[in-house]
Amino acid sequence: MISVEEVVLVDADDREIGVMEKMQAHRLGLLHRAFSIVLLNNRNEILLQQRAHTKYHSPSLWSNTCCSHPRPGEAIEAAAARRLEEEMGLQCEFRNIFSFTYKVEFGQDLYEHEFDHVFLGQFSGNPNINHDEVAAWKFMDFDAVRIDMDLHPERYTFWFHILMQKLSVINVEALLLS
Repeated sequence: MISVEEVVLVDADDREIGVMEKMQAHRLGLLHRAFSIVLLNNRNEILLQQRAHTKYHSPSLWSNTCCSHPRPGEAIEAAAARRLEEEMGLQCEFRNIFSFTYKVEFGQDLYEHEFDHVFLGQFSGNPNINHDEVAAWKFMDFDAVRIDMDLHPERYTFWFHILMQKLSVINVEALLLS
């Protein structure tokens, strides 16, 4: 049995206003709840994932450790933990550090319009990636990521550019220690 994947539609203040099939929400460009996880190792390098080559948008692009949408009725923290295990094959503690909204057209009349909750955590091992979701992974120095993004912006997902700009103005190490 194939299940229909749904997203939680929200208003500008992240209050739930409905539920819709994911692809329909992406065709209509409706604001929906999402999350992004950023994991750092003990050298404060970011664990990046390269999105699978078969993804319907942003295939093969590098991005943060994990990102997705909570299911209707699912707490965002629980959804983040679930997808981190499903995509990267790992478990760790993380905390919500900020949120932001963005809207971008990906072509083929598809839009990503998300209220994105960003989680930060630590992990220093090797992930066990799900190749249906992730093509590759690597740890990369924070400054090296920013430099590479400036030189080759086309290699990275749209939301990861925004996320990195926001991370650049906060003390990530202090957040991990608190």
